[in-house]
Amino acid sequence: MTTNRKVILYIATSLDGYIAKPNDDLGFLSIVEQEGQDYGYADFVKTVDAVIVGRKTYDKVISMGFDFPHADKDAYIITRTPRPNIGSVKFYTDDLKSLVDKLKSENGKNIFCDGGAEIVNELLKDDLIDEFIISVIPILVGNGTKLFKDGRPEKKLELVSVKSFDKGLTQLHYKRADN
Repeated sequence: MTTNRKVILYIATSLDGYIAKPNDDLGFLSIVEQEGQDYGYADFVKTVDAVIVGRKTYDKVISMGFDFPHADKDAYIITRTPRPNIGSVKFYTDDLKSLVDKLKSENGKNIFCDGGAEIVNELLKDDLIDEFIISVIPILVGNGTKLFKDGRPEKKLELVSVKSFDKGLTQLHYKRADN
């Protein structure tokens, strides 16, 4: 265990930068589904023991009939409306930067940011994302929820790796370029 915990954004986006089509439609993700191919997700999840996710993203997963996939980790659902915790799933209403600072100061594995766009951009404004693993889906959706919103500081990144897959998905892994 180490106290050098990193916040890692692991997320999929269309080539034109959308993580969802209008009405939170994620259907375009299915074009890269392939039997036995999880694009490194299972291995990635083994490197984290805390998850930060926005309430809208959490509600979307639950509404699709799935159990919350990170209930085995310390999961923080970032929300403005208090709700009772469900096991290790905590509904967090306080300052996001304070939470990340607290988690980074504790021993543990890395911290997985699972979206959505509001959380990502809040973390970017406070320079709290250490690595970006972005799976680019080969489609231009034209409209929806942008992964990166305008009005955040410029951030230089350093390429760690690029992987391409049979179905056309390209996975980009960047880390902060600490100047």
